[in-house]
Parts: sequence; C-alpha cells; structure tokens
Amino acid sequence: MRQFAIGDWTFEEDAAELQTALQDAYERKLRAYCRCRVPSVPMYIARLDGQLLIKRMPLSGRDHDPACPSHEPPYDLSGLGPLIGNAIQIDEASGSAVLKLDFSLSKRGPRTAAASLGETSETVRNETKKLSLLGMLHYLWDVGELTEWTSLWARKRGWGRVRSSLMNAARQMTVRGGSLSDVLFVPEIFRQDDKDRIEAQRAAALAGAQSAGSGPRKLMVAVAEVKEFAAARDGHKIVVRHLPFPFMVEQSTWKRLNERYHTELDLWRSDETLHLILITTFGLSGAGIASVDQVAMMVVNENWIPFESVHEQRLLARLSGLNRKSVKGLRFNLPREQPIATVTLPHPAAVAMFVVPAGADADYEKALTDMIEARAEMRPWIWRVGDGDMPQLP
Repeated sequence: MRQFAIGDWTFEEDAAELQTALQDAYERKLRAYCRCRVPSVPMYIARLDGQLLIKRMPLSGRDHDPACPSHEPPYDLSGLGPLIGNAIQIDEASGSAVLKLDFSLSKRGPRTAAASLGETSETVRNETKKLSLLGMLHYLWDVGELTEWTSLWARKRGWGRVRSSLMNAARQMTVRGGSLSDVLFVPEIFRQDDKDRIEAQRAAALAGAQSAGSGPRKLMVAVAEVKEFAAARDGHKIVVRHLPFPFMVEQSTWKRLNERYHTELDLWRSDETLHLILITTFGLSGAGIASVDQVAMMVVNENWIPFESVHEQRLLARLSGLNRKSVKGLRFNLPREQPIATVTLPHPAAVAMFVVPAGADADYEKALTDMIEARAEMRPWIWRVGDGDMPQLP
C-alpha cells in the first residue's frame, strides 16, 4: 500500500481522510510526496471527474520505486529519451516541464502549404532541440498517464477523463514563458442541461485565439476527437466532437493531410470503436471562423491508447484484459524507420515488447539490438510481423 506525505502528515493510499487532506492541500497549492523511496518523490494534486488524485510530476517516473504504480519505464525505449534536456527541460524551482516548440503560436501572414502540416520526418529540422506538434500531443498523452492501462480501468475512461488528464498535464508544462494550459483548448463534453455554463467557459477559453485586427495573430492549440470530415466551398472542414463549429482547412493542406496521415485515417475508418485525435494550432477570424494553421493526428483504441498499426492494435487488445499495468511507448519526434518499445510491462518483472514491421532493414535490426542490449535489466519480447503470428505473451 502506497503512502503519501502532505505537510506534516502521512496517509495510506486508501485512507478515508485522504480526500479531505487533498482538498485542503489543493486549495493551498501544497505538494504531495510519494514515500516509495527515500527521499520522498514530489507529486502534484489533480482534479479528475470531481475527485482529487495524486499524480506524478513530469519526467519523475524513474525516481519512483519499480514496484510503485507511479514508476515509468526507461525513457530511452521511446521517442521521449532524446528530447529530455533538449526540447523538454525541467524547471527545478517549479517542477514544470519547459517545452521548446518546433511550431509557432502566432501568425503574421498566409502560411505556405509546405509548412502548414504539423509533423513529418522531413519538416522536423532538429529532432531533439524542439518539439513537433505531434510530439507535443504524445507528451500530453504521456504526462496525462493516458498511455497506461490495466483491466481494472475497463469502462472507466471516457472523453471527460481524457480531457481532465490533458488539462492537468498542460498545467505542468510551460511554453513561451507561460503555462501551456493558457493556450490549450480541449472541448468539454457538451450537455444540454449545462449549455449556458459550457458556452460561457468555451468563449472565455477561446478568447486568446480571436483575431485582434492588425499585427501578428495569436494562435491556440486544440486537442479534440474528430467526428467527421466534410467538403466546404473552398477546402474542407474538420468536425470535432463536443464543438458547435468546425475547423476549416485549405485545399492544399487537406491534400497533404491525407498523404501524411493516410495510415491513421485508414485505421480509423476500418473500425468504429477507434478514435481519431486531432491536434492543431488555430486562430479565430473576426467572424468567429476557426482556421487550421498546423495539424497532426493520431489514432487511439477504445481505451484511448495510441497505436500505429493493426499489429500494435492486436497486441494492445491482448494486453487490455490483463490485471497488470502496461505502458504504451510513443514515437514523439522519431521517424517510423527507428524502433521503439511498443509496450513495456514495468512490474513485477520488467518486459520491453517490440513489434517489428515486415520488411524492417538491417539498420532497423541493428538499432533494435542496440536498444535491447542497453537495457539488459528488461526482458525483451519481439514480434517480427513478417515471420508470422504473435508469439505467446510473457
């Protein structure tokens, strides 16, 4: 049973009085500390679905004991490793992650079609020193602990919890000298009986994206679930769930979007249980029209876990029924030609699971071998798709 220190008091994880202590600490902006190790590991208090929870700080997962639920796998098994200390730095005073972005949060004039798509391996000029738009989406998912799963959470994770996790994660991140939460917009689940409050809060949240006339226009970042794509008079529009207005996309950008994300779009269209997640920088015109500036996408399964192929989807489906925590590895800025651990099983025996695509070349295999040898403490599990069906799970 985990123990948390708050102020001068220590509480068991299931103590009846913990929620009262968390409420007081939340209002006073106090930190909680996990006592899985000595010295205790600082954490933060977040509100999720009306309940206060203790969450790990950015890039602190390795500081927790391997048996602790807040422990994270080694960062160098995913695309996160190269970004630490470069595109992602920790402010020691506040504990927040300072992000250096490869995309702009302002716009002076029309952006060319070649630069308007959010992330491709060709357009990321420095993969470690700046975070791509897709990399930011992955980092939000990672810090929000939305890459983690156990069968105990079945039917307990919907868009409301996803949204709360993303906004809480954004409050632990700094961009351009301010909190990411100030420029991040994640639509709230729309409820007719709460229409007035939701619309008022939405208007306040979107004020930063409203056109102010002359001069550079500020952009915001939106993360939302795509409902459908539709043709417009000039270009296309992306309709997202829980919003009464679409995001408008120019024709040239729409064409490149389909080329760059054809795999994600094919996966999403193949299975109605899947969700397509959009991240975009956008602005609002004087007429209130939301126009996409840069955009990236990823597909997630019914448990909101991201994946890249039907083979990863099958592995996640097999793992979803286990009463054991699994952690999905994400690519961040890395190209698909470079291996990452598809899933890690942190405890009780650490396992790194790799799905090797058919046709992987010698460079891919060499990088995979180097990655496995660098983490001798983790048992490798490898599914070479070209060799046949999935091996037996560890």
